[in-house]
Amino acid sequence: MPLVAHTDLPTFARLKEEGEVILEVDRASHQDIREMHIGLLNIMPDAALEATERQFFRLVGACNQIAQFHVHPFTIDGLPRGEAAKAHIAKYYEPFEKIKQDGLDALIISGANVTHPHLPEEDFWQPLTEVFAWAKENVTSVLCSCLATHALIEYCYGIERTRLPAKRWGVYAHRLTTRTHPLVAEINTRFDVPHSRFNEIFQKDMEAKGLKVLAASPEAGVHLAVSPDGFRIVFFQGHPEYDDISLLKEYKREVLRYHRGEVDEYPPFPVNYFTPEAQRIFSDYRQHVIAARETGGSLDEFPENQVLEMIDNTWRDTARAVFDNWLGKVYQLTNQDRRLPFMDGIDPNNPLGL
Repeated sequence: MPLVAHTDLPTFARLKEEGEVILEVDRASHQDIREMHIGLLNIMPDAALEATERQFFRLVGACNQIAQFHVHPFTIDGLPRGEAAKAHIAKYYEPFEKIKQDGLDALIISGANVTHPHLPEEDFWQPLTEVFAWAKENVTSVLCSCLATHALIEYCYGIERTRLPAKRWGVYAHRLTTRTHPLVAEINTRFDVPHSRFNEIFQKDMEAKGLKVLAASPEAGVHLAVSPDGFRIVFFQGHPEYDDISLLKEYKREVLRYHRGEVDEYPPFPVNYFTPEAQRIFSDYRQHVIAARETGGSLDEFPENQVLEMIDNTWRDTARAVFDNWLGKVYQLTNQDRRLPFMDGIDPNNPLGL
């Protein structure tokens, strides 16, 4: 069922322009269908703030459950923000205090950029753990993406992520490690997921703490796992929410950082992402960038428009299916009062009855 535009957040208009079904509040109020209230804790940096909104809103809105989805974006202190992002947040985001007062049926926590070697050293660590602590007691299920996965696993289970020798960057094939869990019902047993990270929590460490791994890749490691109870926390190490051009934008950013002298090594291609023709175009551009950096000459425009038609999205259908399964189960388990996590008779330590 569709998203409800319960505020004038620009993301609603943008998604409507892209063809998504968006209900106005007046129309939604006349449908005898249950509401679901989903929180989005968006802790991405300014440049990705609104894109992250759209990515997760899109996945929620694509779910085919009998519900109307009210998505409530909010953020936390401890994150550097420019004036434009501050204004956007002040106008469209809700305070965490209001989120706690009103309650949520489910919560999504985005990834984030970090500046310290250990997550508890980050300025946002304390506010983030306050959200974690509240959600564990009051929300039916919490879905974490990438950095949020690493932070919550460290906070809950004491596993610190490991720095990788090189950035895990690209689109990787994954297989289900179990086919019986409701979150992976009716999805492909082999599917792609984008990854973009310098750190990893390994499968053996997750399983030693009782986490259940549902999908993994020989090259990229665990993508999907759940807390020992099977549902209260869902962990993504990859980025199934990514748009088809998200890795392209990251590659462009890294190329421009090299040109400005912020890094010494030219970035490699994201794995399994660019076609051979796109790689040829970017290899030619690489020579131009290197020469421009060495001579101080002008830089030609990054050739992204030349490759847009060469980029395939091989992960969105599976991502939508997992979100569909997740919110379907939330719908079946959550209390009608969104301030309470479960309907009567549900065991919080085994909500799926597995």
